[in-house]
Amino acid sequence: MHERFDDLDVGDEGRGLAFRQSHVGLDELIAIELVNNSLLDLRGRITGPPDTPYEGGLFHLEIKGERGLRQSCVTLSIVVAVPETYPFNPPKVRFVTKVWHPNISSVTGAICLDILKDQWAAAMTIRTVLLSLQALLAAAEADDPQDAVVAKQYKENPELFRQTARHWTYMYASGRREDRGHCQDFDAKIRRLQEVMRIDEHKALVALSSNNWELERATQALLP
Repeated sequence: MHERFDDLDVGDEGRGLAFRQSHVGLDELIAIELVNNSLLDLRGRITGPPDTPYEGGLFHLEIKGERGLRQSCVTLSIVVAVPETYPFNPPKVRFVTKVWHPNISSVTGAICLDILKDQWAAAMTIRTVLLSLQALLAAAEADDPQDAVVAKQYKENPELFRQTARHWTYMYASGRREDRGHCQDFDAKIRRLQEVMRIDEHKALVALSSNNWELERATQALLP
């Protein structure tokens, strides 16, 4: 059974969660379903927006309920911690799926988004947050970055940024198979850097992404 986020009420455990039931197709931007028929055990999904480097990416999350706090335990995309003071204070959210985006830390998944800070309003819901995060993927704010390295690439070399973000989507968010072809050159550089520096794939990817895919610069950056 699939449900769609309309609201999440955590102020009174007896009242539980308020959902509006609907059929959710594969083209839905966000979706949520019950696990084991429990309102305290949920699994959500966010899809990458069309016409962006994140298109085709599927971002799944699990949300586990606890007394006074609902903490998500995420398999792919986003951790959501809903405080007892919600909806008067915003939830704490971070990406777990690795993302190449100016407003999302490529290291920790921390997010720079105003509604998760001082622009939060009690009328907002978890659904609002998820839709806002999806909108953020489509429209970065590079002048207010969470990740300065990504923001620099976004502003100075937008085409390389798009290629890099698409590669990260393919690798970490089950991106579109048709994107595999464009990744071959990147894959070759990753393998070469792994061989030279004896490092894992992700560390090689980060070094190359952070140095505009210049193998020599990435190698120098990894030297002690």
